[in-house]
Amino acid sequence: MKKRRVVCAAMAAVMAMSLAACGGSDTASATTAAGEASESEETAAEGSSEGVFVIGGSGPLTGGSALYGTAVKNGAQVAVDEINANGGINGYQVKWIFEDDEADGEKAVNAYNTLKDEGMQMFVGTTTSGACMSVIAETENDNMFQITPSGTTADITKPANVYRMCFSDPAQGTKSAQYIAEHGVAQKVGVIYDNSDTYSSGIYENFAKEAQAQGLEIVGAESFNSESKTDFKTQLQKLKDAGAELVFLPFYYTEASLVLKQADEMGWAPKFFGCDGMDGILDLPEFDTSLAEGLMLLTPFAADAQDELTQNFVAAYEEAYGETPIQFAADAYDCLYVIKQAVEKANITPDMDMSEICDAMKTVMPEVTLDGLTGAGISFDENGEPNKAPKAVVIENGAYKSLE
Repeated sequence: MKKRRVVCAAMAAVMAMSLAACGGSDTASATTAAGEASESEETAAEGSSEGVFVIGGSGPLTGGSALYGTAVKNGAQVAVDEINANGGINGYQVKWIFEDDEADGEKAVNAYNTLKDEGMQMFVGTTTSGACMSVIAETENDNMFQITPSGTTADITKPANVYRMCFSDPAQGTKSAQYIAEHGVAQKVGVIYDNSDTYSSGIYENFAKEAQAQGLEIVGAESFNSESKTDFKTQLQKLKDAGAELVFLPFYYTEASLVLKQADEMGWAPKFFGCDGMDGILDLPEFDTSLAEGLMLLTPFAADAQDELTQNFVAAYEEAYGETPIQFAADAYDCLYVIKQAVEKANITPDMDMSEICDAMKTVMPEVTLDGLTGAGISFDENGEPNKAPKAVVIENGAYKSLE
């Protein structure tokens, strides 16, 4: 088992010196001895001078993945509004700030630095895996508490300060195969995956392993890449000829919408099964949602669930944003409540600097157990991974419906 590392306070203080903008830290000047640097240096950031917790996030608000980032931004805002209306965290209000990173690694680092300049003390991000992989070294060096709502690449949680709300790529692949087998969804399975994307290929590799263990027959596995992601007729024809009853699509909704359209044009109607990257397909502009009828996807959130927590969240989200929330919004919502619980357990106050906050959070995270939107009894193992049961939904009459 991986030991969760703790960055020492001395190193955290050095790294935090550049963060004077993070909540009004004081500066200290000292004249050095001859032969040493004589420039004054700022002391480590001393927390929020506003008397509020400043929590930041990043994700794509523009570009092809904007549905994901927008959902994270809005889902977290619903949680923040609720938390503040109910007295805040430890009696302090929460300020939520968010930056567009366009799902790009370099821009994600820039967004993270901008959030620090704005006083961020804890980080909910990033939304997409590639951007998250670019930022984790920065947060580890800063000893900034980080929880990603939806970054699925396995290595994201290697640093001791990083946690994850969603399932990792390996877990999604494994749990998808288990669900298909245990629920008798299909026996002969075909796969189309993006071999240029770590999210897609990582899910596929683990799906293939677990499918074999579960006794499923993979009759074909066809790939595409970032240069060939608009025409899927060849892959579909091969899987049709191989007798696939179900096609597993471990990639994002934009390409998936083309697969569904082209399968319909061929007159082929197998079952289709996706993962969390499929969530949002009903909100894709100019997409004929009737093509997604019967599409299944593995997700820990179903907007039509009848429990009070889900109904209240969906109502608040729809009132605020005029649309039904997707899993990414629910993941972000749960992230804020995990932070709330951990901050309260550790008796953290806004005047603490980000490194002190992170060390305190890491101490209590093993004690967190949340009954959230994306699962009951959500907890985190020593590797920062969530423990929760997977669910599946199906699209019926243009809406998500729980398969449970």
